[in-house]
Amino acid sequence: MSPKLTDQTYKSESKRITIDPVTRLEGHGKLEIFLDDEGNAEKTYWQIPELRGFEKFSIGRSVDEMNKITPRLCGVCPGAHHICSTKALDQVYKVEPPEAAVRLRELFYSAHFVHSHAAHFYALAAADFVVGPAAPVAERNILGVVDKVGLEVAGKVLRGRSLAQKTQEIIGGKATHPVCGIPGGMSKPISEDERAKIEGYAEEIVEFGKLTLGLLEDAVLKNEAYLDLIKDENIYYHETYYMGMVDKNNKVNFYDGDVRVVDPSGKEFAKFKPEDYLDHIGEHTEPWSYQKFPFLKNIGWKGIVDGPESGIYRAAPLARLNASEGFTTPIAHEQYEAMMGFFKDLGVTGPIHHTLVFHWARVIELMHAAEKMMECIQDPIITSKDIKNPVGVPGEGIGVVEAPRGILFHHYVADEEGIVQDVNLIVGTTNNNGPINLSVDKAAKALIKNWQISPGILNQVEMAFRAYDPCNSCATHTLPGKMPIKAVVRNADGSLFRELKNF
Repeated sequence: MSPKLTDQTYKSESKRITIDPVTRLEGHGKLEIFLDDEGNAEKTYWQIPELRGFEKFSIGRSVDEMNKITPRLCGVCPGAHHICSTKALDQVYKVEPPEAAVRLRELFYSAHFVHSHAAHFYALAAADFVVGPAAPVAERNILGVVDKVGLEVAGKVLRGRSLAQKTQEIIGGKATHPVCGIPGGMSKPISEDERAKIEGYAEEIVEFGKLTLGLLEDAVLKNEAYLDLIKDENIYYHETYYMGMVDKNNKVNFYDGDVRVVDPSGKEFAKFKPEDYLDHIGEHTEPWSYQKFPFLKNIGWKGIVDGPESGIYRAAPLARLNASEGFTTPIAHEQYEAMMGFFKDLGVTGPIHHTLVFHWARVIELMHAAEKMMECIQDPIITSKDIKNPVGVPGEGIGVVEAPRGILFHHYVADEEGIVQDVNLIVGTTNNNGPINLSVDKAAKALIKNWQISPGILNQVEMAFRAYDPCNSCATHTLPGKMPIKAVVRNADGSLFRELKNF
């Protein structure tokens, strides 16, 4: 189906359009679109109205609990928080895990990437491409996708994601909210029978990755109308900095490495050790959102604007590919080269700034994670029982991984008794808060003109944030004394009883 709008438009007389809740994302959010006197979009806000505050209520707990508490931030990405938190605990206790434990963590984490990326691509994003951005609302969902791709493909999707979950369950103890990581290693090894079972899963998941690449090729890359939408620099395009974690050869690494930042031209702007993140990243707050706005300290906060003078950077799949030089696994790297070559043929000489390409990059990463699963499970060390080293006296620790939704930082300070004194989290989605605001604002300005608004147009505005796969359950935190809180208490009949606020 062509992405061109075919549904009936309607004239709005209101100068404010609220989309609440926005659809097909993890967590809650809303869009506030303000129109000028001519009925054109003047300013759009990506507003996060919920507050979770994990950073604060973790203080006073045993630091050993952190990799069990933080996965409860989200039911979609608990694996990311568990592994990142466990890496932070390694530093807290001044211990390096054995090689076999690292390999087990990588295997678990690769499976997590498969299940997370599959969930977003098929359940949340595919409706915009497989069904169509302007399709009737009743069809623009997972059931509409199944109707288009057929039950056989849908069954393979469910199978691929379930095998990734089963792999996490074998290693993690539970498929969701895992308990496998401990300071200095892993809680248990896997047996040869379990290894053989996971290898069988990995073989199927590699084929699932190829299936997903094929679906992307057929449904999107062979559709000229979709390509025109992806390439359109007037709707989905921002020239920003990009951040991702890389190995010593600047290849994407989800589990470990240095943090690399490139500028809008592709030139390396910074490369630093994860534990030095506070030297490079600051966090700005705005009174209308419970989500912080990270920025590059060496540039400074210049507002929600793009360009080389802005400190805003992007994270997540496309950012990782822009900040790297490809992948260590063959199929994913081949696909990376093809994607970069596609845009090079269009005259793009630096990073890819086209926001909808986040989906393309996400599918390539799914393939890499599948290949990485196979690499890990075929490593002879994977069944070693040497999976834990002794810990030292607790103190301060920083853990960093690439979460599916962007680079993730966990920073804990504990006293000598192991009681948490301070916590700082920069979650994958939080990195993209500024860019998402940029993206929805630009899309709305390009699409909403002369009071003419339709469900399809509003969905195309939502597509601007959906490309980032945001998880607002993870990303909402509080900064004491800065964030406004308002509580409204109503009577049973809905009338106002009392309103309380701290501002």
